[in-house]
Amino acid sequence: MFDRQFRQIRLGQAAMASTAAMFLFVVLSAQIAAEPAHAAPASQGALIVELA
Repeated sequence: MFDRQFRQIRLGQAAMASTAAMFLFVVLSAQIAAEPAHAAPASQGALIVELA
């Protein structure tokens, strides 16, 4: 993606850091947005018990 000479200058290092940060942001937001694996639908006649 970036050649060796570009990676050695400050602009290249900033570009690589920005690319890595965007990648991590996408990975973490995809995990947050994912639905729970075992979510049971709530039924109308369900009894809800609150534990204090």
